[in-house]
Amino acid sequence: MASRSLNRVILIGNLTRDPELKYTPAGTAVCTFGVATNRSWTTADGSTKEDVQYHRIVAWQKLAELCGKLLTKGRKVFLEGRLTYRSFTGKDGQQRSITEIVLDDFIVFSDGKRVAVGEEKTEKEEPVASETPIETKPEKEKKEKSDEEDVNPDDIPF
Repeated sequence: MASRSLNRVILIGNLTRDPELKYTPAGTAVCTFGVATNRSWTTADGSTKEDVQYHRIVAWQKLAELCGKLLTKGRKVFLEGRLTYRSFTGKDGQQRSITEIVLDDFIVFSDGKRVAVGEEKTEKEEPVASETPIETKPEKEKKEKSDEEDVNPDDIPF
């Protein structure tokens, strides 16, 4: 019997560079960018220490195109994805390995405004109240499907 497993990463951090959107020879969109996460703590002697971790993010297909449109260097972003590890041979012939986060979903935070995945960015963005829930792409799809499945009682033939 197979046991369950989970590969899930959730980050909130700032983009370290503008996203780089490219297309494979087959026409599939791929977007890469970096995110930095910070943490700080107080040591036993009372001094404050800080640590920064840098993460490589990869998005594919429609999500990659959205990243290219909505994200810019310095913006705060919420990311959800999975860890992947891969190896390759560098230009110098050396074998290298890399750890990436393959993006599944994201939310952009900017100047007190939030933009959920799938929402179009407009010139006049209205601030979103902190109590307002943000619909992500999967929630919107579920809502649209449930709207389609509503049955009018007058349509039932008996």
